[in-house]
Amino acid sequence: DEAVRGTCEDASVCKRFAVSVGYWNDPYIQYFVRQAKERKAPEINRGKLGRAWGHLSCYYARVHGVSHLIKAFLEKTQCNCQIVNLGAGMDTLFWRLKDENLLPRKYFEVDFPMIVARKIHNIRSKPPLSKPIMESHSGDSLLIDSHSLDSSRYSIVGADLRFSSDLEEKLKKHSLDTHLPTLLVAECVLVYMTPQQSANLLRWAASTFPVAMVINYEQVNMRDRFGQIMIENLQRRQCNLAGVELCSSLDSQRERLLGTGWENARAIDMMKVYSFLPQADVKRIEALEFLDEKELFEQLMQHYCICWASKDSSNL
Repeated sequence: DEAVRGTCEDASVCKRFAVSVGYWNDPYIQYFVRQAKERKAPEINRGKLGRAWGHLSCYYARVHGVSHLIKAFLEKTQCNCQIVNLGAGMDTLFWRLKDENLLPRKYFEVDFPMIVARKIHNIRSKPPLSKPIMESHSGDSLLIDSHSLDSSRYSIVGADLRFSSDLEEKLKKHSLDTHLPTLLVAECVLVYMTPQQSANLLRWAASTFPVAMVINYEQVNMRDRFGQIMIENLQRRQCNLAGVELCSSLDSQRERLLGTGWENARAIDMMKVYSFLPQADVKRIEALEFLDEKELFEQLMQHYCICWASKDSSNL
């Protein structure tokens, strides 16, 4: 668990650096994460190469791809919905959605209690973070202490995602509404759980919400040599990808979603996502830093994917 928690810091530092270079705009990440002392290689920012080829993420494409799906869900529901961000870490999506006037009825974040405590400390001590929460809050029931935050529009819950009954109990204490259309977001989360644990979580979500969507960003094509190198490097750092067998192909990613009660499922690798992005913006970010290892970049992108699934009794 300690090694998994360490990936939160690793990811946050790389995001902060990519933002500082100009890959995308995020005025809030600076309040959660220190600036990286060393310069990151371009493939780290576009296809993040961290922990010595271990934990790879295609950040620019990931941020835009996941954001596109989230905004599509918000548009379909006209923001009359809730979002549950699983393993949210130092994510800043709540504040960015508020700036765009796209807040759902309620936004939940879930992570290890230790990470939650750190995030709440930052929120309490930094007015640019706490003020938007106060502005969006209505009523008297705002709760904030060292380990929990619950306002009318935003809650942070400390819980272990491997135990879905405990998760449900804590979310309901923070006013989770199982009748609202619900979007669950999991970015590099399920792979750290055993196949049975992630199946339990996905099955719980599919059976709990009549109208729901799940977005999962994680590894794919992990049975080839490049994938094995990724796994070996993480293992050297005592970081075990307990669910990696489900990351063997795009088909295995889709099948895990369909097999846990979701009606429709799709999966595409990050190279495909990159090709879908607005070409003017792609040219802009490619001009930010010279990237000479295009083959490495493409390999990184082919070893991550975005999957999404839905169940829709309301025909949205």
